[in-house]
Amino acid sequence: MSTIRENIREIRARMDAAALAAGRDPKEILLCAASKMNDADRVREAVQGGVDCCGENRVQELTDKLPKGAYTGKPVHFIGHLQTNKVNKVVGAVDLIQSVDRTELLAAVNKEALKKGIVQDILLEVNIGAEESKSGFTPEETARIASQMGDFPGVHLCGLMAIPPISKNKGDNRKYFAEMANLLVDIGRKKYDNVHMVCLSMGMSDDFEDAIAEGSTMIRVGTAIFGARNYAK
Repeated sequence: MSTIRENIREIRARMDAAALAAGRDPKEILLCAASKMNDADRVREAVQGGVDCCGENRVQELTDKLPKGAYTGKPVHFIGHLQTNKVNKVVGAVDLIQSVDRTELLAAVNKEALKKGIVQDILLEVNIGAEESKSGFTPEETARIASQMGDFPGVHLCGLMAIPPISKNKGDNRKYFAEMANLLVDIGRKKYDNVHMVCLSMGMSDDFEDAIAEGSTMIRVGTAIFGARNYAK
């Protein structure tokens, strides 16, 4: 059974190969360890193994691991669904909130950041597959909200995040990844206030090579780093 460090080394090799095949510089793409259901020791092992950042899905896990120094040396991101009543525990505690998926949450994050006297970096989550079961903005809503970011001085829009539909065949999601890349570029060209479109977070354990081929700048990998999660616990 391979170690976390060995898994990261293998993922890095695959990332590099995918980037080079797409004519991209491998250094352009960051590896975010999706550390849901992994304890502080295992997260530390991933940090020491060379991931670029860690991403937490659950506020309770984030607040449990932070005082244990799980992420020391690397940025920590919030990548899961965030309830507005837990915004105060996340704003200022993480380097980036990737999953701002509704205007109510955007307003709550902005309000909390102003209260704390900080500017919180965020991504807008796009429901690129128009799935009813998923949260997130439509591409049209995303473009409109980006144009209004000057009204939210407590946050700074750094890019976009997406989780496309589960694909049956390898390559099925490339059209969604390409659409996300086009949306990022289109918004970036508009030169909106308080918008700096540098991060495109897309691609996970099963499809990150396709995401890299279409322009991802950050992949979020959990299972391929830590192994399958035991949801029966």
